[in-house]
Amino acid sequence: MPRLAAFPKAYLDPLCIDGTMTVKEWIDMAATLDVDGLEFYSGFLEMKDPEFWSEAREMADEKGLVIPMLCASPDFTHPDPQFREHQIQLQRGWIDMTAALGGQYCRVLSGQRRPELSREEGLQYAADCIQACIPYAAEKGITLILENHYKDNYWEYPEFAQEMDIFCDLVDRIESPHFGVNYDPSNTILAGEDPLELLRRVKHRVVTMHASDRYLKEGTIEDLRKEEGSLGYAKRLSHGEIGKGMNDYDAIFSELVSVGFDGWISIEDGVDGFEQLENSVRFLNTKIAKYWPVS
Repeated sequence: MPRLAAFPKAYLDPLCIDGTMTVKEWIDMAATLDVDGLEFYSGFLEMKDPEFWSEAREMADEKGLVIPMLCASPDFTHPDPQFREHQIQLQRGWIDMTAALGGQYCRVLSGQRRPELSREEGLQYAADCIQACIPYAAEKGITLILENHYKDNYWEYPEFAQEMDIFCDLVDRIESPHFGVNYDPSNTILAGEDPLELLRRVKHRVVTMHASDRYLKEGTIEDLRKEEGSLGYAKRLSHGEIGKGMNDYDAIFSELVSVGFDGWISIEDGVDGFEQLENSVRFLNTKIAKYWPVS
């Protein structure tokens, strides 16, 4: 049966930029939710000190929570090989961070969709860099998870492998038991594509999932597709309470059940308040109980 983790989507700036929230404060808040774990982000200010990593793990453990996943954002598509090598070293450091937290999964990305980058160049750069990190991840007992991502909060350009065909091509280039997919249905909507079509194409590689929901504040999906090449987040889309947006979680979970998925589902929600996150947790727990009944 899958287990739920919570990610502090609404609190990234307080945790990563201005320091107005501490990791302990986030753990204490999340401990009131009906979840089993927490997904951390590599950019938390306090995580810059490696000595804090074990302390954070202990704080979570005291609340009966584990930290199975680390959200990291390597940028592997820069044309400068020295830049890419630096990103590989950063990723290895995030693998160390994941292991110190007691985690099993560390996110990787392709990198930014720079205007001068060709499809083949981007695929080759990203695949080579991810493959360069896999032996180190295997040594530490960590699985690298490639997310069908939209854009890191602090990037200039959207994800290179945002579009389904490019993402699937990148996944197909990497074969390792220490590599899998972190599926995010909402990010497929941001690409103007069908989340279920992507899931059907990669479901045998999915090991973890991000759960969120989106709704259109204005316009149509066709309008959204016209914005695929724009910088920044699409203004017509907004995070919403899970189960009330555009994602069909019955169809998503049916597909995951069909391939025996039992990994972690991390909730990216709560941007409109903690109550929204609580409601999303209840919704997902109800759906998990339906599709993965205890025998």
